[in-house]
Amino acid sequence: MKQSPAQLLTVLTAFFTAADAVSLPPRDKGTCRKTKVAILGAGVAGIAAAQNLTQAKITDFLIVEHNDYIGGRLRSQQFGRNTKTGKPYTIELGANWVEGIGSLETHENPIWRLAQKHGLKTTYADYDALKTFDHKGAKNWTDKIAELDAAFENASGDSGHILLDNLQDLSARAGLRTGGWRPDKNDMYAQAADWWGWDFEAAWTPDESGLVFGVAGDNATFGYFSDVSNLVIDQRGYNYFLKQEAKTFLKENDLRLLLKTTVEGIEYNKKGVKVTTKDGGCIEANYAICTFSLGVLQKDVVEFKPKLPHWKQSAIDQFAMGTYTKIFMQFNESFWDTDAQYQLYADPIERGRYPLFQPLNGKGFLEGSNIIFATVTGEQAYQVERQTDEETEAQVVEVLQSMYPDKKVHKPTAFTYPRWSTEPWAYGSYSNWPVGMTLEKHQNIRANLERLWFAGEANSAEFFGFVHGGYTEGREIGHRIGRIINGEAGDDEFDMERYEVLHGTTHKDEYNDENGWLFPYDVDADQCIHQGGDDAMYMSKEIPTSSHLTMTGNHLHTVPILGRNTEESVLRISVPVMNGYEATVRIRKSGVWLLIIAMIAYALKGDMELCLEKAVDGYIAKPVNR
Repeated sequence: MKQSPAQLLTVLTAFFTAADAVSLPPRDKGTCRKTKVAILGAGVAGIAAAQNLTQAKITDFLIVEHNDYIGGRLRSQQFGRNTKTGKPYTIELGANWVEGIGSLETHENPIWRLAQKHGLKTTYADYDALKTFDHKGAKNWTDKIAELDAAFENASGDSGHILLDNLQDLSARAGLRTGGWRPDKNDMYAQAADWWGWDFEAAWTPDESGLVFGVAGDNATFGYFSDVSNLVIDQRGYNYFLKQEAKTFLKENDLRLLLKTTVEGIEYNKKGVKVTTKDGGCIEANYAICTFSLGVLQKDVVEFKPKLPHWKQSAIDQFAMGTYTKIFMQFNESFWDTDAQYQLYADPIERGRYPLFQPLNGKGFLEGSNIIFATVTGEQAYQVERQTDEETEAQVVEVLQSMYPDKKVHKPTAFTYPRWSTEPWAYGSYSNWPVGMTLEKHQNIRANLERLWFAGEANSAEFFGFVHGGYTEGREIGHRIGRIINGEAGDDEFDMERYEVLHGTTHKDEYNDENGWLFPYDVDADQCIHQGGDDAMYMSKEIPTSSHLTMTGNHLHTVPILGRNTEESVLRISVPVMNGYEATVRIRKSGVWLLIIAMIAYALKGDMELCLEKAVDGYIAKPVNR
């Protein structure tokens, strides 16, 4: 069962750490190793689950990891050169902050507790240390940010009302509009403030994000813990704390840690789980915990047998995996303002074009490093991923030159950035709550399938998108399986809640003309929609897919019709022919659905008849233009 916030500290306080990557002896290909629990992934969730199993005195498990290191999206890289030591710096390509560190007055973020335990070096992220620019240089447009902040406060209050009163959710964009934020598309400063206020955290736009859970997730981290966040600059890497925690239960060269091992297939049933790997090996486990990223599950690169049920796959496909890309540069000298931790750029043409730069050579950071990094999200992140490093470098330098017109911006001495959406083990940076996603449907992502369980940051209803989200979910699933194996589980702990049928808010009888719906809700195959009249001539014709038909009449109606089994779908249209008006029927296929856009010509008092003669699941017809 899901832990409440009140229980969170107790549940979160016993936990985790990680061992350094080890080289393992070769395994016999084609043989199956047997274990009680197979943990798929050695990121935060996987290590969290493994440590909790260990605390439950269950040590018979295997951790399977695609990469050659522990940490997953806690991914560090050597970069540039420290002129004093001659060694490279360590930068974070993935997660970089401990978000909402907590306080004595609230609650302590478990990741912050572990960071302190292992002496992780961090620096306070001062979001007020902000400087704004446009394409001509420094320009104060912080008034736009203040306007957005006020609207966000209003939207937050509305979202709480919506949540508590069980009202229909809105997009974050709609909520911000209602709160008073209506940025003009031609206002470059408002558009940049819009990115800073939402995309910077979510990696998606407000238009693509749900209001209620976007705000609830924000409150869960920055309200339940605190609104203080720290940037990790430890030269051992952010994942150092995770490796150290893993060392509490993994020995050096521990054969239970299978690095550089890629999972290709997962077969599950009531008796157990069989995992097949790319190197020809396999694992037979009593239970398995899949901690793959949402992006991997959406990409369908792992074969599940049987296939994931529709109720689960639909939830996975609906949740959003974002891309947050940091572009690192080192220069011979610092030409930027080192006192401003956050330097926001308002592009005159494109929203979100290299909108943020963060110097790393300021006080308390990597002083003297001359490193600065830019951030792009969403479509702009995908764009730079498609470009070469040289193309992106030229664009970023051009923007920096426009921000600092009195300086000469030279080519950086070091330059790098990740391509998260193309990484075969991640396919994105972190998750976001989209418009229309309900708590029940999100629970379907979390729900187990027989003895196959799931964990990861995307599974956390409160902390999706955060490192501590992966931690809490891994912790909980490890706890559940430990209780089951040890015979301590109650009847309600063997299966998580799931919702195989999720209904909408509109009842069938509400599809009527009073609600602007002129056609029946559903028409089975071989049935017809009939609109009566008199004194009309008729033309009927069967129309196979991908064909065109021209008809005449005196009134136009646009009707989309959806039907499955598209290879066999046939539409018959009977319409009156009067007054020489002409209309066209167009049929096209879209995915597994047939979308028929029919321009129907008929007399106002005439008859109209639509029949889908061959469609296994029937169709829905709705007029979209009168």
